[in-house]
Amino acid sequence: MTVEKKYAAKDFSKLGGLNGISDGQIAEHLELYKGYVKRTNALTERLYAMCSEGKASGADPVYAELTRRLGFEYNGMILHEQYFASLRPGATAEPASGSALQQAIVKSFGSFKVWSDDFRAIATMPGVGWAVTYQDPTTLWLSNHWITLHNDGNPSGFTPIVVMDGWEHAFMRDYKAFERGKYVEAFFRNIDWDACGRRLR
Repeated sequence: MTVEKKYAAKDFSKLGGLNGISDGQIAEHLELYKGYVKRTNALTERLYAMCSEGKASGADPVYAELTRRLGFEYNGMILHEQYFASLRPGATAEPASGSALQQAIVKSFGSFKVWSDDFRAIATMPGVGWAVTYQDPTTLWLSNHWITLHNDGNPSGFTPIVVMDGWEHAFMRDYKAFERGKYVEAFFRNIDWDACGRRLR
């Protein structure tokens, strides 16, 4: 029996007209995202075939490396989906007063400004990776994290709420490699707070 497990790239055509992130930048970035979807499917198919043929073995360096790579590609796909879904043209500067997200930020950080300053500080750190606000499923508190290589640093079981791609491919059509701070400010001008708020538990 064959098990068909295929992911399809999601449609993010709504992202035209962002403030400070060009349509060309988004178009290039979406092509990169589609590569993650394609590689996730290819790895899933190959690993399933190896398992079906009785070739799954942690001692097999090919099987082990493909399995490790799956985490990178899979998380790359998911984080990009959450990033693109976090953006919209015509966004407001911060969550609506009294909204669930605004209340969660204030409960966790004391104020929106403290959360924002902390997120910006993390987002502008040197290195490649992601800045992500997560929600702890036990306490429901929010915390900001730096995630390296998609699969390194994600707190297990936590829910991503605000997701920013900090890799240079996310901004180097619009900004120079040393201008990540300008990109971070553009990201903040386009955050879809309602979409982020719907991720809260």
